[in-house]
Amino acid sequence: MKMEGRLVVVVWVVVVIAVAARCISGRFVVEENSITVLQPYSLKSKHDGSIANFGVPEYGGSMVGSVVYPDHGSDACNSFDGDKPFKSLTSRPNILLVDRGECYFALKAWNAQQAGAAAVLVADTIDEGLITMDSPEESSDADGFIDKLQIPSVLIQREFGDTLKDSLKKGNEVVVKLDWSESMPNPDGRVEYELWTNSNDECGIRCKEQMDFIKDFKGPAQILEKGGYTLFTPHYITWYCPEPFLLSSQCKSQCINRGRYCAPDPEQDFGEGYEGKDVVFENLRQLCVHSVAKSENRSWVWWDYVTDFHIRCSMKEKKYTKTCAEDVLKSLSLPVDKIKKCMGDPEADVDNEILKNEQDKQIGKGSRGDVTILPTLVINDVQYRGKLERSAILMAVCSAFKETTDPPICLSGGIETNECLENNGGCWQDTQANITACKDTFRGKVCECPLVSGVQYQGDGYTTCKANGPGRCSINNGGCWSDTRNGNSFSACSTSELSGCSCPEGFHGNGHNCDDIDECKESTVCKCSGCSCKNTWGGYDCKCGGNRLYIKDQDTCIERSSTESGWFVSLVFIAVLAGFGSAGYIFYKYRLRSYMDSEIMAIMSQYMPLDSHNARNAEVHNSEVEPLQQESSV
Repeated sequence: MKMEGRLVVVVWVVVVIAVAARCISGRFVVEENSITVLQPYSLKSKHDGSIANFGVPEYGGSMVGSVVYPDHGSDACNSFDGDKPFKSLTSRPNILLVDRGECYFALKAWNAQQAGAAAVLVADTIDEGLITMDSPEESSDADGFIDKLQIPSVLIQREFGDTLKDSLKKGNEVVVKLDWSESMPNPDGRVEYELWTNSNDECGIRCKEQMDFIKDFKGPAQILEKGGYTLFTPHYITWYCPEPFLLSSQCKSQCINRGRYCAPDPEQDFGEGYEGKDVVFENLRQLCVHSVAKSENRSWVWWDYVTDFHIRCSMKEKKYTKTCAEDVLKSLSLPVDKIKKCMGDPEADVDNEILKNEQDKQIGKGSRGDVTILPTLVINDVQYRGKLERSAILMAVCSAFKETTDPPICLSGGIETNECLENNGGCWQDTQANITACKDTFRGKVCECPLVSGVQYQGDGYTTCKANGPGRCSINNGGCWSDTRNGNSFSACSTSELSGCSCPEGFHGNGHNCDDIDECKESTVCKCSGCSCKNTWGGYDCKCGGNRLYIKDQDTCIERSSTESGWFVSLVFIAVLAGFGSAGYIFYKYRLRSYMDSEIMAIMSQYMPLDSHNARNAEVHNSEVEPLQQESSV
């Protein structure tokens, strides 16, 4: 069933393309560079060569080198023997001449580059006009070298190739000049260039190539545009559904606006995954992003949106959705409503002005041919040939400036930009704590939650980052709510928890916003008879009526007078105890003294005569009585 679905997709796409081809006159323009034979003198002449769609042509420059033709393996379909046999031993580089046929053009260039050649001339084997040597389709064979190709490659006609071979066989040194200086026109001081691309990220090596380029070239592109040096315009290819198929399920799933604008199914299976109309709709959104941003004098934001959408909303992660796209728009401060209005109604049976304009521009005009492959870069109305790579494209764009009008970026040969400086790169940030998830790298910004003072933040890096682990409350209160009033401080961050925010007792909310609870209304506190409740920030005060005291733990009142009576009784009891204690002490002291006096008398009687003792006692007795008698008489 799955194979049948894919077959239907292939047949339907072929029908669409065939019908479209009959309706427009297809025209492919070959971009050429000049080749001049400098030596031997007898061959001095000028010829055209077709610039390949891979490698790195030296736009704006030239190369003089000696031509070498291999003794064996002239088709260059296999690696050459030896350690860089075609590496020049002089100051002049070697340019390898090889024959067309038997393998990919790009494989010939790769084997030549591995052997040390500085450039490749591919001689045609049939008499025909020049064609463009293209990269091979996605395959395991090509994946290993296609991105590594750096040397320029040029296709030359059969007759010119035979002339060079004959001269080399005679032992002549053949020197040629490859000239790309006029490959790009430079009509004025501003370069206009356009990129034909696609929002589909499931179309293999071509999709990966164009997205890698957009991410890598974003920095230079934005600086050139902000400085007014360039005018960039993105474009997207769409097809239309032929009239006989308008009511088919294939057309309905792959097209919008009743079959006017279509794209192939991303998975090449109508029964699963995303549909072609999803791709068309996102293509339209990206066109409107550029249009609306341009009206706000910041058209360069298109590069930010496309890069972030590819990272955050990929098909593989099932996030290729309207919701995800609008989240990206908001993070870049782009007006969602204006972009929706620009996109229009995809169900309407009318032309969409934006997409209709795109279909018109697919047809070549002037020096530019039809756009038939993705990605395609057009500079000053000339289609770029070569590797879609940052430094190579920058060289091509700079070669399109008039002499002496080159911006500083072209004179420096390359730049690095800090993409986190504008709008924080569209990443998450905490302005209060001066913490950001934006990290600037040579290849562009990365939105990645940071590690701050040993505390790791976790999240997607674009809209959310939360502190986790011990110590999180020490950094901006862990991102939780906190406030201080009248000397009282409360926080929704708990050091006992590794994550999350919870409003403290006396407050309610989500932990990021906490509001005071009016306990007097929402709780059962202070409900005792005669009590009055007053709400405070983070708590409450309860007062009892009359002469009573409030006991908070029991939520009750007790009589203040009964408490004072208890204290009085206690004091009286303590006073009585103190009185009894004093009396006992006095009694004890008196008995002890009497006992000691009797003991002393007993001891003394053993040493003194009894009579004298009695006489003395009588004398003492009389002396004590006499004053008493006198006192009583008075």
